[in-house]
Amino acid sequence: MTKDVEVGGHDYGAKDYQDPPPAPLIDMEELGKWSLYRAAIAEFIATLLFLYVTVLTVIGYKSQSAADQCGGVGILGIAWAFGGMIFVLVYCTAGISGGHINPAVTFGLLLARKVSLVRAVLYIVAQCLGAICGCGLVKAFQKSYYVQYGGGANQLSDGYSTGTGVAAEIIGTFVLVYTVFSATDPKRNARDSHVPVLAPLPIGFAVFMVHLATIPVTGTGINPARSFGAAVIYGKDEAWDDQWIFWVGPFVGAAIAAIYHQFVLRAGAVKALGSFRSSSYS
Repeated sequence: MTKDVEVGGHDYGAKDYQDPPPAPLIDMEELGKWSLYRAAIAEFIATLLFLYVTVLTVIGYKSQSAADQCGGVGILGIAWAFGGMIFVLVYCTAGISGGHINPAVTFGLLLARKVSLVRAVLYIVAQCLGAICGCGLVKAFQKSYYVQYGGGANQLSDGYSTGTGVAAEIIGTFVLVYTVFSATDPKRNARDSHVPVLAPLPIGFAVFMVHLATIPVTGTGINPARSFGAAVIYGKDEAWDDQWIFWVGPFVGAAIAAIYHQFVLRAGAVKALGSFRSSSYS
């Protein structure tokens, strides 16, 4: 069992640490466990609440600013709504489902072997259904405003190329998923007992910062369920024209973040090579 030793060879009372075993790629036994379905329900409800509050904020801002350009919460308020809800919901659901609330986060954790393929697929389905239901509630409560102000659907803004939109989604999702990996790193948790309590804060703050940067470009997706749910309920062609950007960009960004964290920062490739060489000489 290894110890976490600081630079210079000094051990500052770090706890014993060992990397947890990777999750099996396909674990059919999970299908018979209530904990899997409880986690999926948690993801469904969390994504529903996330879309309800955030899309309602977007619609409210657009309706208020239409009457008064200085009215409404502004882009800053929208960014706070998204980041704040992620902070709250990750805090509430982390102990049940991990608090993904985003197919891109689930995909990144799948690539890092933190969750099985069975769990990842069920989570993504639950997240997309939750997003649809959350947007459906907004439309039910404010139908006229919902249709008039675009239903909170993500679209590539005028003046930006498709490549710029994809790049914005890739970089934005990289920031988010990289933060998720760093905030939930078991090695850091073993060293700093306060990290699990604080983990939702940097994740929510990452969402906030990315929204500030990319709302003018794509309206900020970085969450395929968020973009998909809004497009389904809004139902207009313009909501679907660039929908692929809000799936490809986040999934690519999540994959890059997973590779960077696991194989560069955590030296997964070096460890795997060392393990291979040890087995070859034994």
